[in-house]
Amino acid sequence: MIRFLEPWWLLAVLPVLALAGAYVWRQLHRQAYALRFTNVDLLKTLAPRGLGWRRHAAAVALLMSLLVLSTAMARPSTDAKTPMERATVMIALDVSLSMQAKDVSPTRIQAAKDAAKDFVKQLPKTFNIGLVSFAKSANVLVSPVKDKDAVVAAIDGLQLAESTATGEAVFTSLQAIQSVPADGAQGAPPARIVLMSDGFRTFGRSIEEAGQAAATANVPVSTIAFGTDEGTVDINGQTTRVPVDRVSLEKLATSTKGHYYQAVTSEQLKQVYQDMGHSIGYRTTSREVSQWFIALGLLFAFAAAGMSLLWTSRLP
Repeated sequence: MIRFLEPWWLLAVLPVLALAGAYVWRQLHRQAYALRFTNVDLLKTLAPRGLGWRRHAAAVALLMSLLVLSTAMARPSTDAKTPMERATVMIALDVSLSMQAKDVSPTRIQAAKDAAKDFVKQLPKTFNIGLVSFAKSANVLVSPVKDKDAVVAAIDGLQLAESTATGEAVFTSLQAIQSVPADGAQGAPPARIVLMSDGFRTFGRSIEEAGQAAATANVPVSTIAFGTDEGTVDINGQTTRVPVDRVSLEKLATSTKGHYYQAVTSEQLKQVYQDMGHSIGYRTTSREVSQWFIALGLLFAFAAAGMSLLWTSRLP
């Protein structure tokens, strides 16, 4: 089915129709004009008999060329079904103040950013990737997309804040996964959550509640612990110890059938998504076919020129 992306340009057809009308009118009044021509022999010389319908062929081809080319200005398009991979990975990154501790070089937050960016870069291009940051609240910074550069840029722009809402990060990630379009496929998309954190939950719903919600949704949560028990940060001039809650992070991963890591490598992170599976949906997109119309218009134009040269020795 042909649709037009800019239908207002179809008004360009009106001058062509007016020209066609003028040509028909001129041909209908041709006989009356010929009778007023006093020199009949000279008239026969100028318009010799024998062309018949051919004398209109070049004009019709020229009008068809103009009609098709003017239609092309409206950007005709056809509907095309594009396969879309729905597999989704959400990265939830802790931006609480404890992440500025330097027990992991150069800091916990920088090490987490680097790990997150490396992970994004190694993910298959067909996967959707989203980013959630969490401190006192959890926020979707990038909804699931296939644009890796957008996710990397968002990671670079993360800023630290107070508190740690680990449970809220999982719930927010689950909501973002639900936003992935069905595109005609059945069920929820295959998904994983990768949660990078260091400290104990201090705000929001519990990690246990989050784990139950993720398990019910069949979304494994893999956790990565950044830091050591000796980590400290300076807050308002006071040195505060910020040990890592390894027990909660490992329990969250285990209860959701995810993976728990401390010192993580790129090879280990492949375990997060290697068994995800696939879910293909189909999105209807517009494919512009103006070039077909332009080519057809040019074909009619060349036909008009060729017939006119062949039968009248001149261009129309």
